[in-house]
Amino acid sequence: MRLSKSKAELYAAIRRDHRAGMSMRALQRKYGVTWQTVRKALDLVWPEPRKKLPPRPTRLDPYKPLIDEMLRRDLDAPPKQRHTSKRVFDRLLDEYAATGISYQMVRGYIATRRGEIRQEAGRGPSEVFVPQTHLPGTEAEVDFGDVHIVLVGVATRCYLFSFRLSYSGKAVHRVFASCGQEAFFEGHVHALSVLGGAPRGKVRYDNLKAAVAKVLGFARHRQESERWTAFRTHWGIESFYCRPGLEGAHEKGGVEGQIGYFRRNHFVPVPEVASLAELNEMVDRWDLQDEGRRIRSRARTVGEYFAVEAPLLKPLPTELFETGRLFTPRVDRYSQIAVQTNRYSVPVRLIGRTVRVMLHANHLIVYDQGTEVARHERLSTKAGSRLELDHYLEALIRKPGAFPGATALEQAKSAGKFTPVHDDWWTAARAAHGDKDGTKALIEVLLLGRHMSHEHIVAGLATALRAGALTADAVALEARKAAEADELAASAPAHAALPAPPGRQRATVTFLSDWRMSHLPADTRPLPSVAPYDQLLRHRRPGGAPATEGEAT
Repeated sequence: MRLSKSKAELYAAIRRDHRAGMSMRALQRKYGVTWQTVRKALDLVWPEPRKKLPPRPTRLDPYKPLIDEMLRRDLDAPPKQRHTSKRVFDRLLDEYAATGISYQMVRGYIATRRGEIRQEAGRGPSEVFVPQTHLPGTEAEVDFGDVHIVLVGVATRCYLFSFRLSYSGKAVHRVFASCGQEAFFEGHVHALSVLGGAPRGKVRYDNLKAAVAKVLGFARHRQESERWTAFRTHWGIESFYCRPGLEGAHEKGGVEGQIGYFRRNHFVPVPEVASLAELNEMVDRWDLQDEGRRIRSRARTVGEYFAVEAPLLKPLPTELFETGRLFTPRVDRYSQIAVQTNRYSVPVRLIGRTVRVMLHANHLIVYDQGTEVARHERLSTKAGSRLELDHYLEALIRKPGAFPGATALEQAKSAGKFTPVHDDWWTAARAAHGDKDGTKALIEVLLLGRHMSHEHIVAGLATALRAGALTADAVALEARKAAEADELAASAPAHAALPAPPGRQRATVTFLSDWRMSHLPADTRPLPSVAPYDQLLRHRRPGGAPATEGEAT
């Protein structure tokens, strides 16, 4: 009976038994094969391949010459006006009345035949990827990628900047609210500062608008933006631009894959942060962690390769380059300025004046005659507004009726700057002093934030509210007490005994006038006396008659 073996194993067993002395007839009986099979096993080193059956005819065969002709014409057609599988199928139905065929049949045939026709025409394969060797310190790649985070409880789309050295694979990342020119510049400055130098060769880029003003119609020539040309020449960067579209993505495949790796390994699950500054601190730590990984089958880690590459980088210039963009808007009657479709508040004293605004990737700074007067986080939306309540306090203290409905108040509540403690104290102050005076008292408390920390003011409000002290002076005094307690706790030795919890003591409030008197030095002067003035009194006669003029001593 024939054993269940593969053909190669069968041939090997027949040759082994034949060398042991078995005859061909005995081999036929043992393995249940014909003498031709035994003969082939003894004569051939490897079994002959199975004969291919002729292809079965299909209903597509009559139309294959038509499809080939369409594909041949595509060789000289514009890239965006060539036949797709769907277009070929539609033409066979409409122009040639094809029957009995399906779209899947046409698509399968074109998937194989298109490359064969290109080879037959001498055009070669459609894409050839040639392995590259990168020398240390010579080349780098730059790109942006999308990432999603939860910023202050809101799902937000941000942009991940990546600068990757081609030799070592060392990459530096930065997250920005936009992928504009400011983010592009600041990402370079951060990356070059971390790396300690710039590549001596070319840096590969997409044709992004931050760098390229116009893609010229020949070779790889580009018309760069003026600020980008000034920036890259300042840092000594030699740019190389990839082909537009998906066709050029493989020309900087290292950074494309790096962004995907970084996003999958560090942004899953989606990070929840309070600010982009907090997120970028996390990104810096992740960059250091990634130095310990190995890329594919490399013998050493990224950090070990970077240690070889770092000394070969080009030194950085000592002068700084301003990465922000300058605007000079005019402050309107709402105490706001318009910067790139968004509006930001400034102090009300600047209404009607022209200010200077330096717009950065994640924030903007407002200057008045060289002095910083406002700083905001940059809005990534369009037609948005970011208002600071502190900028309107001088106007609100004159118009307290506008305070409850102020947009700046609602934004302060959303940002957590106007806390429930503020709201409770305000409610109690209005109940005690009336709406107008109670609101003015709250605004006076808010003005304290210009020279006291927010945490100490909230502590002062809570203490004053428990004690029923509904004046700004009382809140100021309790806030100073909280600040002094924090300073004392910070300066106390670690083994010092901790004070009793504040919740166990009854809240007490010292008014500002009493507090000032208690801090005056002790008065050592004697008490005043009126005895010297008694000498000026007139002496009376023994009979009770008054003394005459000149008799008084």
